[in-house]
Amino acid sequence: MTNGLNNLFAQRLHPSKLAQEAPGALPSLPMTQDSSAHKVSRWQRTTGALRRAATAPFAGLEALRQTGRSYRHFLLPALNGAIGDQLALRGDQRAIRLSFRRHDADVPAIDLDLTDGPRPTVVFVHGLMGDEHIWQTGPSGLLRYGPRLAADLPHVRCLYVRYNTGRHISENGRALHQLLTQLLQAWPDAVTDLTLVGHSMGGLVIRSAGYYASEELRQAREAAADSAAAAPWLTYLRQVFLLGVPNEGSFLEQHSFLTALALRRFDLRLARLLADTIDRRSSGIRDLRHARLVDEDWQNPHADDLLPPRTKVPPLPGVQYHVLAASLLKNAESALAQYFGDGLVGGHSATGSVFRRAEQVHVRIFPRQHHGTLLADADVYEYIRARLAGTALA
Repeated sequence: MTNGLNNLFAQRLHPSKLAQEAPGALPSLPMTQDSSAHKVSRWQRTTGALRRAATAPFAGLEALRQTGRSYRHFLLPALNGAIGDQLALRGDQRAIRLSFRRHDADVPAIDLDLTDGPRPTVVFVHGLMGDEHIWQTGPSGLLRYGPRLAADLPHVRCLYVRYNTGRHISENGRALHQLLTQLLQAWPDAVTDLTLVGHSMGGLVIRSAGYYASEELRQAREAAADSAAAAPWLTYLRQVFLLGVPNEGSFLEQHSFLTALALRRFDLRLARLLADTIDRRSSGIRDLRHARLVDEDWQNPHADDLLPPRTKVPPLPGVQYHVLAASLLKNAESALAQYFGDGLVGGHSATGSVFRRAEQVHVRIFPRQHHGTLLADADVYEYIRARLAGTALA
């Protein structure tokens, strides 16, 4: 989720492979010697796995401090992830508005100048506290998925979206739906088919956008209106890639909620102060507890219950979904791996119960990877590239 740190996790966890921008295995555990062989006991493997899982969310903090000004462009996205809902409410100029991005600037859909002919178009959507740069370059300066796709598949067009990750996921979902509608209204002949790629919270925003687009289309049909004018981008949508997306919610946010709940049971000023501080986290972060994708879920009076009601958002019909998840452990099916997953998103949450019986969903688990390396892994890139290679110009 916190994409400002994701670029840096690889540096801490995979220092030997940083230059390749495709970090692989996690550090091996210390080996113990016995008379028969150099083997690691089951207890050491278990405690080592727990240690790596517990420290993974914080592994980039020291690297972030050391990196300094090299990552100053993440300061505004990080601020928006933390308090972006409050900034937007106050009309603060630091509040990010959802928009296409090019050369570090917002670009309205009408000004994208898509005059290079009809092409398959890929739209990248970042996660919590991130921006478009997570798809472009990493800590070592080498190219990531967007520029590499543009070089390897010249017929594919890549576009990038930036948004205020502190706002509700549903608010960003509706805004993304509107932006994609503007894209197809402004350039109806420039897109042959559309692919959406989302990392972490970005995948939830994509799913929310699909929900609001399908709702608009349904309402237009019920009103016997011109359904062709409603949500035109759905007609072009062919594939959705979800990388490390907490489809069933984030265990870190669930822990934050439970911590605040427990603190309020103590009649102590310090406990109340700590609970109030925790409860000031942004709307976007709070939505991650149970992956709330629609307005009604966070507007519900029972939204802060231990088990709140939640709207089911199924895959869009006729669209191929690729659910790509990482596992810190080699055995991604173990109970430990299912809970900790990639260190930020649990395995069960990443694969999502809503996707398990859908025929058009393809699930791929990348073992011995973490949340950040899903953005910079050779196998993940090859998976995406291979499925985009078949897209046609016309």
